[in-house]
Amino acid sequence: MAGVSMFKRFVEPGRLALITFGPCAGKMCTIVDIVDQKRVVVDGPESVTGVRRHMMPIKRLSLTDFRMKVKRGCREKTLKKALTEGEIMKKWEATSWAKKLKTQETRKNMTDFERFKVMAAKQKRSKEVKKALKKK
Repeated sequence: MAGVSMFKRFVEPGRLALITFGPCAGKMCTIVDIVDQKRVVVDGPESVTGVRRHMMPIKRLSLTDFRMKVKRGCREKTLKKALTEGEIMKKWEATSWAKKLKTQETRKNMTDFERFKVMAAKQKRSKEVKKALKKK
């Protein structure tokens, strides 16, 4: 196994990443440039994901499998074009990871009454399942 890399997701320009900490937590960004071993420059672009171009520690990012072919330090216009041509955001939203995050966000923003309705529906389903299993 010498010479075979285990890692598939590298910190590289064009890599789509999820911000896990800070004011932009939960938003998607693209790595635009590498500053040093611990920091990178990321950009949303702001019109697409709401993340402006800024420097960020790598520790605060979760790398995804998606990557665009862009050069280091590319302009926002070039980045936006690469995102739309590759339909990267659509591909991301189709992943189970993105769906799970969306579900968490929905549950977090529920009102008391919505939470109550979910609880009642769970109880009803549980009762139906028990009844169906009892018959067998």
